[in-house]
Amino acid sequence: MERTDGPPQGGGAMAMDADDALVLGTVLASLGAFQLLFHFVSSWLSAKVSPGFSRLGPAKKIEWNSRVVSTCHSVVVGALSLSVSLFDEAAIADPLWGDSLLAKVNVAIASGYLISDLLVIARHWDVIGDKFFVIHHCASLYAFFLVLRDGTLQYIANFRLLAELSSPCVNQRWFLEALQYSKLSTANVLNGLLMTLAFFVVRILPIPSFYGFMLSVAGTEAYARLGLLTQCSWVGSCVVLDVMNVIWMVKISKGCLRVIALMRHEKAASGLRNGKLD
Repeated sequence: MERTDGPPQGGGAMAMDADDALVLGTVLASLGAFQLLFHFVSSWLSAKVSPGFSRLGPAKKIEWNSRVVSTCHSVVVGALSLSVSLFDEAAIADPLWGDSLLAKVNVAIASGYLISDLLVIARHWDVIGDKFFVIHHCASLYAFFLVLRDGTLQYIANFRLLAELSSPCVNQRWFLEALQYSKLSTANVLNGLLMTLAFFVVRILPIPSFYGFMLSVAGTEAYARLGLLTQCSWVGSCVVLDVMNVIWMVKISKGCLRVIALMRHEKAASGLRNGKLD
């Protein structure tokens, strides 16, 4: 939101400095909290909640802890981004320039997590190294840096963070496989269907309307004030992330179809064993 009037008398500049300090503190606190969760809390809590965790090998435990952290991040950031997208009047009123402390804090939390996860990936590359995750994290971090530095596109950043709402189901699928649940178990089938639906709804379905909005604001005065760097970064980072989302959606869909085909095969085999052909 453009500010045409000067800072309020009696401490307006201090308020802005306080906001900046809060955002930076949130990034550092988020980084520290997610590192603590990965290295200490996750193993202790997982052993209490799931007896199968203790039977996993060292490599599996590393990825398990990484996914526990990912799930916690997704729940927190997803819930806050949903709140911003639905109820934050300042951000909603002006998606390009609206100034919302909650929106910035949520982006700061996500930034701290991404830095933390990159550190974990680098340290355990032989176990959980994935070039697509590195590309995803770096593209997101660059976009978030611009949001926090310039205070622009706060609503857009939080709208994009709605994609995190699909991550708990994706991680749960891995947990079930690590605990050797059958692919045809009720828990696995239901989670797989929910994962496919959630991924499509929060990552794929918004794509047409998102780029439609982007085209609708291109050429406006508010868009021009963003500057060429931010404009290109907005478009570029979103295109990279959405290409990856489409690739992941294809993989998830293929996996879902394979399970459905396997279920039909098992049903047909069961029918033959019972002397039935239907």
